[in-house]
Amino acid sequence: MKTLTFFGPKYGTQVSLLSPNVVSKLSRFPLTSFARKPTKPVCVKTTDCDLVESQRTFNKFPRSDWGDHFLRLPFNVSDMDMLTIEMNALKSTIRKMLMYSQDVEETKERILIIYLLVALGMAYHFEDEIDDNLKHGFENIETTMAGENDLSTVSVMFWVSGHMDITCLPVRNMFRRFKGEDGKFEECHTKDVKGLLSLYEAAQLGTSTEDILDEAMSFSSSHLECLAGGTCPPHISRLIQNELYMPQHHNAEILFASEYISFYKQEDVHNKVLLEFAKLNFKFLQLHWIHELKILTKWWNDQDLLSKLPPYFRDRMVECHLYAVIYYFEPQYSFGRIMLAKLLVLLTVVDDTCDRYGSVPEVAKLLDCVERWDPELGESLPDYLKTVFKFTLDVFEDCERAGKSEEGLSFNVDGALAERTHLNFAEWAAAEKVPTVEEYLEVGGVAVTMYATIALGLLGLGPKAREHGYEWLKSRPKLVHDLATKGRLMNDMGGFKDDIGRGFLANVVNYYMKEYGTTEEETYKEFHKIVRDLEKSVNSEFLKINKGVPREILSRALNCGKMIDVTYRSGDGYTRPRGKFTEYVESLFVEHMDAPVMQYASSSTL
Repeated sequence: MKTLTFFGPKYGTQVSLLSPNVVSKLSRFPLTSFARKPTKPVCVKTTDCDLVESQRTFNKFPRSDWGDHFLRLPFNVSDMDMLTIEMNALKSTIRKMLMYSQDVEETKERILIIYLLVALGMAYHFEDEIDDNLKHGFENIETTMAGENDLSTVSVMFWVSGHMDITCLPVRNMFRRFKGEDGKFEECHTKDVKGLLSLYEAAQLGTSTEDILDEAMSFSSSHLECLAGGTCPPHISRLIQNELYMPQHHNAEILFASEYISFYKQEDVHNKVLLEFAKLNFKFLQLHWIHELKILTKWWNDQDLLSKLPPYFRDRMVECHLYAVIYYFEPQYSFGRIMLAKLLVLLTVVDDTCDRYGSVPEVAKLLDCVERWDPELGESLPDYLKTVFKFTLDVFEDCERAGKSEEGLSFNVDGALAERTHLNFAEWAAAEKVPTVEEYLEVGGVAVTMYATIALGLLGLGPKAREHGYEWLKSRPKLVHDLATKGRLMNDMGGFKDDIGRGFLANVVNYYMKEYGTTEEETYKEFHKIVRDLEKSVNSEFLKINKGVPREILSRALNCGKMIDVTYRSGDGYTRPRGKFTEYVESLFVEHMDAPVMQYASSSTL
């Protein structure tokens, strides 16, 4: 019996990604398995309870706009080799910038360089040097920061300390110096764009124990909004608008870097070596991603599901690869990204099959076949489910086969199955029972959704890190629980109008309004407060566990949280990717392609 396993709501309980437990507890979040059943299953009474194809109703999804775009792009391995040579020529210069000394001003300068390495998406090249600087640079931080009154410098120092697994600096001592006698931030800082941006980012690391960062966020955001519409240069105005829309702390590191490179090169004062290395590095990464998309596009075309199945499912192969890049963008995870993207494509197809097309009896048949993992049982399924079942078998076997051939990356897809549970979600969606908000959040995916996503990504890490990650997930960490709750709230807010429009009642906005007698506007306002409190809780948990959980694992969990923001800041970007979500795809996979490396690229493809 072969299934891809992750850890479910009970401590130590192993749950198949394709078990009924997932059907009952996962919702529309795109990186998980089965979603919610339709409000009123359109079941035509036949002897075998299957729907008559001609009478089945569903919302049609158009094919992806990307098609064979990436398959047609030229690619040559020699381009990557040339970029590697050029980057290696600059690395020694950057390493000299990071050489440790005890001089206070040089310590500040090195920490500011570390921030730029992160912001420009190239910190992974200098992990040892960064760790050494952080270890020594923050040993006597209060002495280092004594007399420092530049708002940007202090804010960046604080941000780096929190972002890079260092216990956050004493907040009150750090920022009290910028307040006046009235206890408020001084007005002299209102025109300091660089300082306000840095303060705004520092405020994102706030916890529930420090009110001063709430004050900092209110102060910085209100004045940044004024500055964005004022006389700022266009590139600074755009950076402010992007930050207010989605702060760096909540944005995917590489998505932020793709924008920041453009901003940094327009700055009057910038480090030419860092900028050149950043551009080379991005080109190098982009070629990796393009190569992966070529492989994935060919694989997806070979599956031919677009002709084998009705158009009820989301064609999101490129978007699934974007999620994989957000999870780990560095070149050494190329193999893991390909496998993760395939699994996410599979889960999307299965998700939509159960949520948007199949009847309850049909889904039960599919689940039974998957749990038994017997291809012969698939012959009893309706024709469209035979296709889905075969696709499921093929993807899992592909992962297992590929993993065995990749040194150090064994994909173990053997696992135990959970016991069957009642389909709470289907009952709620059919309005047979109205749950409390608390019940809905718990059963609607809090305990499972984020665990599944993190576990899928851990498959791309080495065996030791993967097993450590699984043990951590088995402890049901509060950090993951809080991220999942945030995901559920943002998911349902983004999809509320669409859900209600199609008669789908299982939505936390709907349940909250019924339980507390609030309006839609009041509910959204309350949920935004809850989301902010959850973000503070995640920050607190991060500080508690960052020495006990390896960075390689913890950062992946946080990256899953960033997927939430990338997807749901403007509605449901995964279901309707045109707009911001498409801009993200273009910024990573399409733009910047006028760089020198593409000018000498050959027409050969891999």
